[in-house]
Order: sequence, then structure tokens, then C-alpha cells
Amino acid sequence: MLTQKIRDKESGIILYGITPPKINHTEDEIKDIAKRHIDRISKLDVDGLVLYDIQDESDRTDEKRPFPFIKTINPCEYSKKYLQELKTPRIIYRAVGNYTTETFTAWLKETKQSQVHSVFVGAASHEQQNNITLREAYSLKKEVNDNLCLGGIAIPERHMKKQDEHLRVISKKDDSCEYFITQCVYDLHAAKTFLSDYAKYVKENNYKAVPIIFTLTPCGSTKTLDFMKWLGINVPNYLEEDLKEAGDILQESVKLSRDIFEELYKYGQKKGIPVGCNIESVAIRKAEIEASVELLDEVKGIIKKYS
Repeated sequence: MLTQKIRDKESGIILYGITPPKINHTEDEIKDIAKRHIDRISKLDVDGLVLYDIQDESDRTDEKRPFPFIKTINPCEYSKKYLQELKTPRIIYRAVGNYTTETFTAWLKETKQSQVHSVFVGAASHEQQNNITLREAYSLKKEVNDNLCLGGIAIPERHMKKQDEHLRVISKKDDSCEYFITQCVYDLHAAKTFLSDYAKYVKENNYKAVPIIFTLTPCGSTKTLDFMKWLGINVPNYLEEDLKEAGDILQESVKLSRDIFEELYKYGQKKGIPVGCNIESVAIRKAEIEASVELLDEVKGIIKKYS
């Protein structure tokens, strides 16, 4: 169903994103985390589960990382070995620079056995050393398994600086990307400007718009907010103050995220762009996990209201 919705260029695709457990967990701890993931996600009724491939982004900035970087289990291994019971379709991120040509080709051959969805992620910075580049990964995909349902990354904030994010999307679409998942969005103006320029380009050049899936992330503390900003997520000053001054920063962030998505979904409908949503749940605190589920329900209500 997820593949069909993507290839039919449907609006309203709903994803739920998680990170695999850290590699410093014991086998029993990993199994326990996986069980909790299966129990929670099996009840969510989403189109797909996003599994992130985390890379250290310290080379991207001189600022100190608010939280220490700890490597996570390979998302393919976590999906295959620990989440077998889960029937939800997967979208597996691949930080392509972490793999050699041989290992990446071997994985692409494996994906031919069943319909897999993936998003290829390039280097976090120009300084980062990579075994293979994003361009090489796209070429290997076409050569080894061109039927792989491939997505790309879109960063609306980058559009405000370079004014070319819509052109990056078009270029990646030509490299066989069939949908795009954005970085977490708190800057509504940047996201709408990107959508507007994308809509204008596809209309003027007779392109078919592919789904743009906006990522939303509940924020449970000022330290989490600092980390989001460290990752490059733009939080406008007025929103940052609203969050910091809120009696309950978590609930305020859920409300803000809900309002942002409602505006983007309506705007997408108006511009003829299929818009979806990816709700991230990358925190371990129970309150933040519950907030992600609450936000998911809010998003479902928005899609139902305007569809």
C-alpha cells in the first residue's frame, strides 16, 4: 500500500520515525526495546515506519554537540532481526558514506527479494570523509535494483539561503527519487516558500509533483530545543520564545507542530502538491513518546478534515 500511495502521488501519507537502539545496549535490552517498538507501532495505523541511519554530524559545525554521539544499530539489521513481527512497511535511511561500494551493492541486491523503501542520505558536511557519494549511490541503485522505492531529503530552511531546494528536489527526482521527507519543520515561512517555488516549477515545466512529506518532532525541553538547532533546524525567534515561556514546552510544541502541518497541508492542496507527514519519535522519555502519538492523531484529523 505504501509503495502504491507513493507511486500514485497521493496526499496524506503518514509515517512514524524512530531511531534504532544504541550499539552499547545488551542483546536483552535491544530485544526489550524492539518489543516496545512493536507494541506501540502496531497500534498506530500509519502507512510506513521510518528507521533512521544516524551519523555523527560534528564536522558540520564548530559548536559543541549538546548530547554525546553514540552510534546506533544498523537500521537494516534492526528491521530484519528484531522487528520481524511488525507488519508496517519500512522506509530505511541509508547514510551512504558509511558503506563501501561492495557492501552497498550487496544490500541493494537483497532489496530485490522484497519491496523495500529507502532514503539515501549524503554527507553531513564537505569535510566528512565518505566511501561512496550520494551520486554514486543513485547510480548503483539504478544499476542493481531500479525498482527500489527511493526517497530523498528536502531541507526547507536551506531554501531560504540558497533559493534552490526545489531544484535539488527536481534533480533528485531525475535520479529516481519518488518522494521526499523533510528535515524537522518549525519554520513555516521557509516550508511554504519552498512549496510555492516547487509548485511553480512543476507547473511551468510540466513535471508531475511527487509527495513532500514534512517531518514534525515534539520538543520536550530547552536542551532538546538546543539540540534541534544544533542539527540545523531553524526555529524562528518568536517560536523559540513561545516554547521557552510555555508552562509545558512539550504540549506547546505539539500545538505548534499541529498548526504548522495544517497550514502546509492546506497550502499543498491549494498548489496541487501531494503533502504528507512524518512524526518523529526519537526521544526515550515516556511523555515525549506519548506526545508523538498525540501529534499523530492530530495530523490524522487534519488530513481527514481537508481530504
